[in-house]
Amino acid sequence: MKSKLLKTVVLASSLVFLNCGDDVTSAINNYAAGFSSSSAEEVQPGTSSDSQGDAGTEISSSAAQQNQDAILPGSSADVGPQVESSSTVAPGAESSADVAASSSSVDAPASSSEKALVVSSSSVSAPAVSSSSSEEKVESSSSEEAKPKGVFLAEGSDETKDQMRVKYIERTGHDGGGILAYPEQLSNDQKHAVVVWGPGGGTEPGAYGGIIRRLASHGFVVIALRESPGNATQAIPALNWLEKKNKDPNDPLYQKLDMTKVGCSGHSMGGLESEQALIKDDRVITAMLNNSGDLGHTAMSQVSASKTVGIVYGEGGMERPNAEADYNNQGVKAPACLIKMTGGQGNECQQGECGWGHGSGPWGGMAATVAWMRWHLGGEDFRKADFVGTSGRYINGEIIGERGHWKGQCKNF
Repeated sequence: MKSKLLKTVVLASSLVFLNCGDDVTSAINNYAAGFSSSSAEEVQPGTSSDSQGDAGTEISSSAAQQNQDAILPGSSADVGPQVESSSTVAPGAESSADVAASSSSVDAPASSSEKALVVSSSSVSAPAVSSSSSEEKVESSSSEEAKPKGVFLAEGSDETKDQMRVKYIERTGHDGGGILAYPEQLSNDQKHAVVVWGPGGGTEPGAYGGIIRRLASHGFVVIALRESPGNATQAIPALNWLEKKNKDPNDPLYQKLDMTKVGCSGHSMGGLESEQALIKDDRVITAMLNNSGDLGHTAMSQVSASKTVGIVYGEGGMERPNAEADYNNQGVKAPACLIKMTGGQGNECQQGECGWGHGSGPWGGMAATVAWMRWHLGGEDFRKADFVGTSGRYINGEIIGERGHWKGQCKNF
């Protein structure tokens, strides 16, 4: 009787043991199926989803062996963890190990000799492997916004056209008789270069509204003088007036001006005013004279070699002899250009040529002054090819929108 009872207990135990093995195999298969190559987090075997360990720790082969040795039916091994595709099983695990990882899937079959194994939450200490989403991100330098360099220029670079809307203020300046013009939208990131414009003798500055607006529309702050004595006595006070505005917190131009990037330009007597300001004021670094030239033919030779100077003049203009003699003075050290407008219609004549006269530069030829300022104040060095050499736009090119051609020459560049 005792023998039969013992056999019955052993048989029942065997059936329970086999059923338990089927359950364990199913649990392990479910565990392996829970891995995902695209997961952002990992859940440890036998633990709830919120019981993760320290980031960056891998599951060791010894911990896996502990799992194999734990025979604890009924443990909560039904929570499938997720692992990144890049995570791997620690070296040393054998090919017959119950847990094996790959980049696309994880198969964890029970070994043939240990079908009754289950994973115990109480016997495993295996911190979670951190995911890429939990890693600290280092900000790339490429994401930093680059600060613009140089002075502000309008994006549109065509000097034959206006590019931006401008503010045009009359009856202003240091003597209340000038014109101030600048872009309606001043830059918040860059400073604006300054251009002083000098009118011809006996001419109101408003007569030059076209070139004043054109320069301002390209990004410059322009101050046009009430008059041009020809000795810089108006240009220099005008720059001092702008300096004060640039330092006044209540002024729209507060800290908007780069007073180291100043150019002067003007017509006839205004050209002489510009040339003298270039000679006498360190703030002025370039000048473009329109239909002008020193009466004594020596002023250009007094311009510093660190500055630049140019003259635009007409083939038939009365300024022609002075413009050419000033430029051709043997003492000229500064980089300089002499740009003649040719092929125009008109009854003004000099040296056997008739056509473009004394009023050519500020109107039909204004593009040359704008391009010059974009080059020497705005830093557009590519414009050098338009002035210097043998085939540039202002050396041997068409006067856009007008009849005739440019005929230019330069030296000391």
